[in-house]
Amino acid sequence: MDQPIAGALPATRSYRDLPGPRPLPLIGNLHQVDKVAFHRSLEDGVAAWGPMYRFAFGRTPALVIADAALMPALMRDRPDALRRSSRLSRMLDGANGSSGLFTAEGEAWRAQRKLVTRALTPEVIRKFQPTLHTLVLRLERRWRRAAEQGAEIDLARDLKALTLDVTVALAMGEDVNTLEHPENPLQRDIHFLFERVGARLRSMVDYWTVFKLPVDRAADAATARVRAKMLALIAHARAELQADPALRVRPVNLLQAMLVARDAPDSGVDDEAVLGNALTMVFAGEDTTSSTLAWLLVLLAQHPEVAQALAAECDAVLGDAPAVSDAALLEQLHYTEAVIHETLRLKPAAPVQAVETPVEREVGGVRVPAGTRVFMLTRLAALDPARFDAPLDFRPERWAGHTDPASEPNRKMLPFGGGPRFCPGRYLALVEAKLVASMIARNFRLEPLPGLDAVREVFTFTMNPSAVPVRLRPR
Repeated sequence: MDQPIAGALPATRSYRDLPGPRPLPLIGNLHQVDKVAFHRSLEDGVAAWGPMYRFAFGRTPALVIADAALMPALMRDRPDALRRSSRLSRMLDGANGSSGLFTAEGEAWRAQRKLVTRALTPEVIRKFQPTLHTLVLRLERRWRRAAEQGAEIDLARDLKALTLDVTVALAMGEDVNTLEHPENPLQRDIHFLFERVGARLRSMVDYWTVFKLPVDRAADAATARVRAKMLALIAHARAELQADPALRVRPVNLLQAMLVARDAPDSGVDDEAVLGNALTMVFAGEDTTSSTLAWLLVLLAQHPEVAQALAAECDAVLGDAPAVSDAALLEQLHYTEAVIHETLRLKPAAPVQAVETPVEREVGGVRVPAGTRVFMLTRLAALDPARFDAPLDFRPERWAGHTDPASEPNRKMLPFGGGPRFCPGRYLALVEAKLVASMIARNFRLEPLPGLDAVREVFTFTMNPSAVPVRLRPR
């Protein structure tokens, strides 16, 4: 195992020795932050101050790191020597109304990690494939009807609805069908709460802890509605376990598995942990994969030659089927997978990962004070010309033909994080993305609309395109 960064080497510099922008009293460098593209502000700073620089987040010291070798080492220090940003955790717990795996630390994190990873193994996802196929077909039919009628399609909204439906079905065994029922408040509430988390993270002060504006009261109401929905699903899962004791041996969804584990002696998990992780799964599933798929549509429309190559592979593998129904066929979609990985390289849902130093410690030869926010610019590792040829170009073919594991591009980028807190939903996200991407390529042509080249990166809690100016035409 690699030696932890903390204390591994004597610090040669102090935090104050680092270069960085000049802060103002009280607000620090927040006046220099793009509120729509926070990640871009930090990435732009690398050109001016190098791969490690200081930044004042209000009165809180911050360290910005773009060193591609240092970031994975820091990720291996979690959750003990480094922890999730305490401010981010407060924001997410406030939006959820409870704590889950994403914000848990220490032993609580270890206990909850076991629960979640059991429900997201490749074996579980393969068993979930028929349900996933049904949900993707629902999207194909909806888009085909709209395209044939010449109706406008809100692609970004539908992708968010699909990924939410997938997550709830896997985690809770419930078909909420927000895709075909836009009036369903669940998706609207979750999307609104994501936006509020992003807005609060950019705020200089946590004013809502003292007084609440109308938007804050609306957020509280949305949290209460989402929490009530999850509590109803938990009650339903408990009733299923009571009615069929065999489910305690072989639970069929994450919620049942968590309840079984919660009831075991010395589980270290209580009802709030079950609720918190149910909410975490729902929140995590709504915005991350959908942002990747939205960017994929934008990039394919900008690169028609890639879209044509993708369609050719999907025609050959799927035949007359509108979507992949056999899990084994997914393994044949090599170019489709390359397109997804290239999308993740250029447009990851999380271009920045934030952690915090619980005590004074050494980071990359720099002694930093306790409570320092460390912003790791993970996207820049994938845009480094020393690691990727023509790094700004969209080239899916760069992912083909790697026989030496050391040259595998996946080892050079961090779209799902790294270390012990590596995203447990990675396999689900990639399977879902392959199913949707192949369905689109097999059934639709992408027609660019005005504004395609002006699409901007918008960073709230995840990085989404400002628009998806693409029209679908049936093939």
